Formats: sequence, structure tokens, C-alpha cells
Amino acid sequence: MTADSTPALVRQADADTDGPAPAGPPAGRGPRARNTKAYLKYVAAKIVGAAVSLFAVLVTSFFLFRLIPSDPVKQMTGGRPVSAQQLDSLRHQFGLDQPMWQQFTSYVGDALTGDFGTSFQFHAPVMDKITEALPATLLLTGTAYLLYSALGIWLGTRTAWRNGSMSDRFNTALALTLYSVPSFWLGLLLIIVFSVGIGPIPGMFPTGGLESGTETGFAYVLDVAHHMVLPVITLVAVGYAQTLLVMRSSLLDEMGSDYLTTARAKGLRDDTVRRKHAVPNAMLPTFTLMFVNLGHVVAGQILVETVFSWPGLGGLFYQGLSVPDLPLVQGLFFVFATAVILANTLADVLYPLLDPRVGR
Repeated sequence: MTADSTPALVRQADADTDGPAPAGPPAGRGPRARNTKAYLKYVAAKIVGAAVSLFAVLVTSFFLFRLIPSDPVKQMTGGRPVSAQQLDSLRHQFGLDQPMWQQFTSYVGDALTGDFGTSFQFHAPVMDKITEALPATLLLTGTAYLLYSALGIWLGTRTAWRNGSMSDRFNTALALTLYSVPSFWLGLLLIIVFSVGIGPIPGMFPTGGLESGTETGFAYVLDVAHHMVLPVITLVAVGYAQTLLVMRSSLLDEMGSDYLTTARAKGLRDDTVRRKHAVPNAMLPTFTLMFVNLGHVVAGQILVETVFSWPGLGGLFYQGLSVPDLPLVQGLFFVFATAVILANTLADVLYPLLDPRVGR
């Protein structure tokens, strides 16, 4: 009995001597919990900052366009002889005879509910006009965004990896030139050369617009694509240049890093080192730029859309400025700024997931 009980007594003594087995960190504590808490605080701060920025834009959009030295009511009459009573009636109809503070409080209160008023020149709700023009802008700028992002990243990677080569010097010089060219000037040049025709080059593309208005079915799709060629080329030429330069600069900064030397020392192929090690780290600044440009997809390109008579938000904004149509330009300005702010906030929220050093 004694011999049989000895092992149990020994085990009990050992347990009493050594104390309880060490336990892991309590639930809700430890490095992972601290990181999650820090990340949530970081996200909350970014969301609060975005909300403050949106309110600042809302206030700015009200006062900014009232600095334009023009009378909207007189502009809408088109120079026709109108009596003072009729002008006063129009000002009362549009609420322009109210004190400035009352106009401001009414505007902010309505805007917070998504109501930006009625357009002076179109006599329709501003949000209806924005919704009507938004698809054309997304079609044009979205297509250009996908093309110039892919092209800029690909060429930026190749030029940086072959730094100093003839292709690197050519692509960098071309990108710097295109990035310095005003988009509206490039658009006008393309219209002169490829729409009007010059010398042996015949006019091959429409001068502007979204469609001819006579096609249906698949022919309509081809017609819209035909009208998109020149404005898309204009946007891609400027956009890819910016993306290429940022990607090239980021990759050049990574090329001298120790981890790439270690990867090569392990016998990895140069293509593998570039694709799996250098490019993912170099993508971080380009990632931010892509989200900034994503905001401009909704904001549109006012000058390019105006040059090509594209019926999107940019062209609508230009029409509103010509009056000025205060409710329309205020609503569009807020939508443009909101798109950019939300895209930047989304980039800030996602960035720590790619780079753990951020937001900790």
C-alpha cells in the first residue's frame, strides 16, 4: 500500500513546491488586445476628423460661391428687360431676399438631411440633377482610373528596377512632361488632331458628347466607346504619369534595403525578389495615391468634361458656375469634397492593415 502510494505523494509534493502552472494573459489583455484597442482608437479619430472636415466643407461651400461678383437672378433673365418687381419676386422665390444668417441656417439644416435645394436654372432638385449626371462621370473617370492605375504601377515598377537604362530615362521624361501638361490643353490638342484633323491625319473621333443619339443596342455601346476614346486618353495620360513617378520613387527607396539583399543571397530569382518582396513594400505610397484618385472618380474632371462636352458632374458644375446657380454648385462642391474625404479616410483606415507601424 505504501509503495503504491509513494508516486502520488511525490507528485503532490512536487506540485505544492512548484506552485500552480503559469497561465497565459487574461482574456482581453496582451499584445493583440492592445493592438486592437489602439487600432480602434485610431479609426475613431480618423472618422471624427472626417466628420469635422465634412462640416467645414459644408460651411465653406455656402460662403465661397457667394463671393462670385454676379447676380444669379439677373443672369437667369438673359439680359431681357425685366422690371424691378419681377426681379424682387424671383429673389423671394429663390430665398435670396432673406438675411444671410437665415439663408445659412436653412442651407445647413436642409443639407444635413440630403436636401440641397432646387436648381435656379433647371428648376429641379439638385440631388436629382446630381444623380442624373453621376453615371456618365463614373463611366468616364472610372474607366480612366483603372487604366492609368494599372499602367502607372506596371511602368513605374519596370523603370525603377531598370534604373538608369534607356527605357527608364525615356519613360521618366515622358511622365514628367505629361504630368506638367494641363489636362484641358491636352484635351484641346487631341480634339484638333484627331477630331478636326490636321495635315494627313483625318478626323476620326467625335469632338464631344456621350453619344450620337441615333444608335441602339450593341451599336449604342460602340458609339459611347467611340466618344470616350479621346477624353479617356486625356485622363490616362495625366493620371498614369503621376502614378508612375510615385511608384518609381517608392521602389527606388526599397531597392537598397537589407531584406532584398538577403532574399538574393538565398538564391531567389531577381524577378521573384522584385514581385514578392520589393513591390509589395513599395506599393504603400502608391496605395495612398490610388485612394486619393479614387475620390476624384466621383468628383470628376471639370476641365476635361467641359472640353469634351461630357454630360457628367464636371460639366454640370461648369454650367452652374456660369449663372451662378448657387444651390447646384453648393451641392456639387459638397459631393466632390465628400468623395475625396471619404476616400482618404478609407485609405487611413486600411493603411495600418498593410503597415503595422501606422496607428499603433
